[in-house]
Amino acid sequence: MVDFSLTEEERQIRDTVRSFIRKEVMPLEPEVLRNERAGQPAVAPEVLKELRAKARSAGFWGVNTPEEYGGMNLGPIMSAILEMECGRTFVPFSFGGRADNILYLGTEEQKRRYLIPTIEGERRSCFAITEPDAGSDARNIRARARRDGDDWVIDGEKTFITGGNEADFAIVFAVTDPDKGADGGITCFLVDREMGWKSEPIPTMGQWGPAALVFDGVRVPGANLLGEEGKGFELAMRWIGLGRYMIPARAIGSAERMLQMAIDYAKQRHSMGHPIAEYQAIQWMIADSQVEIEGVKWLTLYAAWRAEHGLDPRHASSIAKLSGATMANQVVDRVLQIHGGMGYTKELPIERWYRELRLLRIYEGTDEIQRRTIARNLLKGHVKLGEIGA
Repeated sequence: MVDFSLTEEERQIRDTVRSFIRKEVMPLEPEVLRNERAGQPAVAPEVLKELRAKARSAGFWGVNTPEEYGGMNLGPIMSAILEMECGRTFVPFSFGGRADNILYLGTEEQKRRYLIPTIEGERRSCFAITEPDAGSDARNIRARARRDGDDWVIDGEKTFITGGNEADFAIVFAVTDPDKGADGGITCFLVDREMGWKSEPIPTMGQWGPAALVFDGVRVPGANLLGEEGKGFELAMRWIGLGRYMIPARAIGSAERMLQMAIDYAKQRHSMGHPIAEYQAIQWMIADSQVEIEGVKWLTLYAAWRAEHGLDPRHASSIAKLSGATMANQVVDRVLQIHGGMGYTKELPIERWYRELRLLRIYEGTDEIQRRTIARNLLKGHVKLGEIGA
């Protein structure tokens, strides 16, 4: 028998988070919209810090962080479910107490200087692999790191780096052996901002604020090499692949919130003497949206289930990510259409979500890369059709 129900403890955790998002985070939405219209940060750092402190006092800190580092270690399934709850608001909130998964592979000194302060919220990192000529093709990065005595000197440029303007250290991938390239010639470094790299914000159509990072003769101590020399590409893929299912998880929360907005509006908006909810065109948009949301929900939870049970989640995560990105964009388009002219205005947050969710089809692996991955796995026999739980 397959049991799809949550345990009582899991249900309580979900409901507590849902209540926290509704009572503490959603009330900030009008302020976020006002700030963004004025060209200011959506949420002031001190407000975000206070929110995370409230969450921590309620026991929510380091949702998927190991207990030895003070986290909850809830596992992939519950982490995905809680991400769905966070997605119900466009306030850029996430629980504190986490760090990039590859930082756990550092030396004890690196953990002391980077991992633990990041978990505690004292430091901020960014993951720097994408370059102007190496986006989806991460194997083609050109940033170079050359050895100089006990140090390394990094030259190159990174682009579209999430958190690059706010980070005080970057997890940088650079070529250390051009002849080997991604097959043993890329190395990962922990590079403090004070070592000399600079960042510039990149304006986008949404509220995502990526940065361009410039490394011009940045000297990095040999002790800041993360992992083994030449093994950086493997680390990068480990970072990218581990939590890809978290992206559609957040999209599910956003889509459910917007669909409820559409349902409520369709009931109260009258046209030609009737609520528009009585018209088949509106009903079909609502029905199609619900079907797509539920489909992505189970694809996402299946990918998380594989990760939780020690099975390779990458293929399932690609399916979930591709489906989730498509679903979110279709749902927000329908919700805007149901709201008509009001949906297009900045009086409602729908147009904001419209711009924000478009990013899902690009970052953390474009739609095209997900299709390539899925097809390649099938054509090469890495995955067989019809196998469940294998």
